[in-house]
Amino acid sequence: MPLQLPAGDFRAFIFDCDGTLADNMPLHFSAWTRAMEDFGGSYPEELFYEWGGVPTGDIVRRLNAKFGLSLDVDEVVDRKEHYYRESIPQVEPMHDVVALVREYHGKVPLAVASGGHRDLVERTLVALGIRDLFDAVVAAEDYDRGKPHPDPFLKAAEQLRAEPRHCLVFEDTETGVQAARAAGMAWVLV
Repeated sequence: MPLQLPAGDFRAFIFDCDGTLADNMPLHFSAWTRAMEDFGGSYPEELFYEWGGVPTGDIVRRLNAKFGLSLDVDEVVDRKEHYYRESIPQVEPMHDVVALVREYHGKVPLAVASGGHRDLVERTLVALGIRDLFDAVVAAEDYDRGKPHPDPFLKAAEQLRAEPRHCLVFEDTETGVQAARAAGMAWVLV
């Protein structure tokens, strides 16, 4: 079923990557599971989906706090991303969202604003065959505060030279929707 867009004067579209453009959340969960097992921890599936959109390093810090762990953030992030990187060739598109990107490419500026690291976001977009359709890609390295803060979306709007009130965000998590609201942007929950 095609996505329904809200009414508004939208001059730029901003897309989350994981779970919005890419149907890759099971691949991320598998990578998290393997990485956490390597370090003697776990990441329950319900938390994984509850914390969707939260930057990877913040997730490790939250797991440490919630379960009384003392995992090295950088080591766990590196391991998780290694496992995900191995699985990227298996990534599938979210067909309705990618169809919308193709429909609006060249008509309005398009950006990706992700909580993921640039290397993984770029590789995912390339694997989907859509990297060249975006005017900007904002990743975790490009801002200080991740979702639910508005920083990723505001950075994308800045790169597209679009006012936040004229941006429409596509997201798959409540965390991302909170960030879009905080940025003063309309949103579509995928």
